[in-house]
Amino acid sequence: MSGSAGEQAPAYRSILSISDEAARVRALNEHLSTRSYVQGYSWSQADVDLFRQLSAPPADPRLFHVARWFRHIEAVLGGPCGRGEPCGRQASRGRRGQPQWCPPAGSPPCKLRLYNSLTRRKDVFVPQHGKRVTWYCCGPTVYDASHMGHARSYISFDILRRVLRDYFGYDVFYCMNITDVDDKIIKRARQNYLFERYREKQPQAAQVLQDVHAALKPFSAKLRETTDPDRRQMLERTQRAVELAAEPLQRAVQSGLPAEAANGCAEVLLEEAKDLLSDWLDGSLGSEVTDNSIFSKLPKFWEEEFHRDMEALNVLPPDVLTRVSEYVPEIVNFVQKIVDNGYGYASNGSVYFDTVKFASSDRHSYGKLVPEAVGDQKALQEGEGDLSISADRLSEKRSPNDFALWKASKPGEPSWPCPWGKGRPGWHIECSAMASALLGASMDIHGGGFDLRFPHHDNELAQSEAYFENDCWVRYFLHTGHLTIAGCKMSKSLKNFITIKDALKKHSARQLRLAFLMHSWKDTLDYSSNTMESALQYEKFLNEFFLNVKDVLRAPVGITGRFEKWEDEESELDRSFQDKKAAVHEALCDNVDTRTVLEEMRALVSQCNLYMAARKAARRRPNRALLESIALYLTHMLKIFGAIEDESTLGFPVRGPGASLDLEATVLPYLQVLSEFREGVRRIAREQKVPEVLQLSDALRDDILPELGVRLEDHEGLPTVVKLGDREALLREREEKRRRPRADLPHGAPAAPLG
Repeated sequence: MSGSAGEQAPAYRSILSISDEAARVRALNEHLSTRSYVQGYSWSQADVDLFRQLSAPPADPRLFHVARWFRHIEAVLGGPCGRGEPCGRQASRGRRGQPQWCPPAGSPPCKLRLYNSLTRRKDVFVPQHGKRVTWYCCGPTVYDASHMGHARSYISFDILRRVLRDYFGYDVFYCMNITDVDDKIIKRARQNYLFERYREKQPQAAQVLQDVHAALKPFSAKLRETTDPDRRQMLERTQRAVELAAEPLQRAVQSGLPAEAANGCAEVLLEEAKDLLSDWLDGSLGSEVTDNSIFSKLPKFWEEEFHRDMEALNVLPPDVLTRVSEYVPEIVNFVQKIVDNGYGYASNGSVYFDTVKFASSDRHSYGKLVPEAVGDQKALQEGEGDLSISADRLSEKRSPNDFALWKASKPGEPSWPCPWGKGRPGWHIECSAMASALLGASMDIHGGGFDLRFPHHDNELAQSEAYFENDCWVRYFLHTGHLTIAGCKMSKSLKNFITIKDALKKHSARQLRLAFLMHSWKDTLDYSSNTMESALQYEKFLNEFFLNVKDVLRAPVGITGRFEKWEDEESELDRSFQDKKAAVHEALCDNVDTRTVLEEMRALVSQCNLYMAARKAARRRPNRALLESIALYLTHMLKIFGAIEDESTLGFPVRGPGASLDLEATVLPYLQVLSEFREGVRRIAREQKVPEVLQLSDALRDDILPELGVRLEDHEGLPTVVKLGDREALLREREEKRRRPRADLPHGAPAAPLG
């Protein structure tokens, strides 16, 4: 401000003496109009006195000099003060300082919780080493085809692994074993070998009949001793089938039919009685099988089949895979240390775990997972294996609850040298030794099927903590739920199972995965027609949305046309989008609750469909950027779950005959040209009233293109929508549409979209 504070004082005193406030402000404005402003001016007491006379700058725009002057002093003094109150400067030399900043209150972050079988509750997941997660999963015992029970576990763990890695950002180190040395494998390998040798000898029809009758005697005795109703029912079915297959051969032999006819009946009987004959042959000749290669051939074959099945299901391979046969030296050393620590003892060439000694230790607890099952002799004997529960074996134990760490091999069993004589690993010890060799004294996650909790996993925990002398070998134990088939328990031993290959003949890997995603990973899942129908309908629902969004995105627009003004409808849809994303996050934090996630995704798609329908009714294009964001998010989530292959950019990929051919990207440009040409022809045909051309146009849409997996959807006043789909599904939709009653439409009238 020009002039010193002292020079301005008389003028201010004159202005202050004016009693009328309005006149005083006008006089001040006139006085200030002759002055200039400098930010560094040192204000006088007269300025302060005048400033205190005003509660706010004048509203009259003609008094802008006073308003500007008021704001200058307000910036320095911090606002008008009451009379007699000191007014301090906000900043030195008249500069305004930044106000204090406070962060938003926000909301507490949602923490991932996993259902931990060790506590039987959802525990906050805290890895031991930052973002690094060490995980061991019990793999299959490879002696037969992989079935849907395997799929239940390995698809579920694949989903959990992907979510931890790709959603929560953990560095997951995933290990899995292959059990290729086991009582079941040994017995099945011997049986297969002996049965094939029997067939190679080409026994006469009468000999086959005699041997089957001989085999039926011990089988019938086993049936009489069986108390389990499901197993008894299975054995009764087997016996009846063999007896029915034997009757034609019996008649052929008794009537002296030609050898060719009798041999045909014998072949039928051999196929039907294979299991029964194999068991009989093994009982009498099994001890003669001494070639170790016989015991390795069977698991090698079924391991390869297992990996093919997992690849077909889009299950990620483990980071490390271990085989029992390759870790025998490590297993021997593991057993030796348990013995050295006082928790194991040798008996008649075998080594057993001393459960009484372990449970009595202050540092240890036996039966952490299922303490109520400790002492269940039926479960314990199942864990020991069919070849290891003879009376002499059971008598070798100090306590009935003790279990084998190392088994002395009997004739007809594979063996390896060790300090206790030739033998082979027990079932439980293999996982402890192999997992510890890779993951050390404590891992973050151990996973397996629900039925493995006791005795397998409880025994794993006991022997591993006996080895390391700790109580934390596993931090989080995850167990996938049972799988039933149409409400019935699935069991390979009961011959009540569906192989993965057979399941994939009926449904795609994505459909199976969606069925699993629609259920909690830790609960029982019923594999039934209703379950799969729900998965198919969900896939169809999402696919229709993706196809509709792709159609919106294919509409030609300029660069600036991609960004449109948001109306209330877009803002409302986006708010719902953000709410659904938050709900999805909360569901994933809650024990990876994919069932709720899929329901939230369904609700989001339903809202998008309503939005697109409203826009279509108003003859307006929907906002492409918003729909694309939502579709990309849904695609991203489905990729995380393993339901969409990584290379797909939006929605479910459409593949051609070659696995690498992106059919959608290849053919849609040509189909779009065809659709536009058809639209032009239809328009001319309607104008010129040429019904024959309209009939041909309808036939192209309804009869020809569905055979190629192409759907055209005509909408009044809007461009035709072009969609690629599954040919068989489109043909089914076409037949359903034709069966629906409908009023006669003139040729060329828009038809309702198929499906």
